[in-house]
Amino acid sequence: MKTTRILTTLILGLFLTPMLPAANPVTVPSGLSHTAWNQLVQKYVDEKGLVAYGKWQADSADRQKLEDYLAQFAPAPEQPAQGNEAAASLINLYNALTVSVILENYPLDSIQTLSKPFATKRLKVGGQMISLNDIEHNTLRPQIGYRAHSVLVCAARSCPPLQREAYGAENLDSRIADAYRAWLARPDLNEFLPAENAAKISSIFSWFEEDFVQAGGVRKILAEYGPADQKEFLSGKGYEISYLPYNWGLNDQGEEGRSYSRIRLLWDRILNLITFWN
Repeated sequence: MKTTRILTTLILGLFLTPMLPAANPVTVPSGLSHTAWNQLVQKYVDEKGLVAYGKWQADSADRQKLEDYLAQFAPAPEQPAQGNEAAASLINLYNALTVSVILENYPLDSIQTLSKPFATKRLKVGGQMISLNDIEHNTLRPQIGYRAHSVLVCAARSCPPLQREAYGAENLDSRIADAYRAWLARPDLNEFLPAENAAKISSIFSWFEEDFVQAGGVRKILAEYGPADQKEFLSGKGYEISYLPYNWGLNDQGEEGRSYSRIRLLWDRILNLITFWN
């Protein structure tokens, strides 16, 4: 039993992102415009949430448009955004920064091929250099809890689909609910099998279980946002839950990421751990 625990700990060490020292929450200015991001995702994201990275990278004007959008987050805010305004801006920021990182390195099979993709402080926001982890773990998860997990898209094929519209303060709650419904309705991302009395769901629900527990548990979330034709099944308590392997292949409309394997992921995680501790 002790040997099993040791092996489990070693395996988890390879697959979980190393924890960084606590950082200050990310603050953003109030009154930011998300029009540019809205226009870009409508142009380059399809109905499955896949991104035309090749076309985007080839369009220098639209690459600059993205960088200009991100630049407006840089100043230390005299009046920081609060509540839903802050949350919507941070969601858009996370997704836009992730796309920017991919475009800088495209073509690539996975964001995991990059050194410390989520821990590197890449962008000045609110007067400080921040990382994707700073946005997600130090800011959005403490602010909006489980709701963050349907809207943050880490450029992987198993991520919730990237939405084709920027988030805004005025309808944030309904947009997050819509994102959950769109995510749970995708049979390639979550499977509901009444005949087998089973639900095979995204590993995100396992990785961040504590966030869902605070909201009443994973089963409550599935019952609330799951497909309409599965409501009766998901309202029951007796079905078995298991977690699908996470596909870290790039969420590209083209060929990049389609053949990214779990063996390659393991190797990339090992390399990232080595560079993290050096």
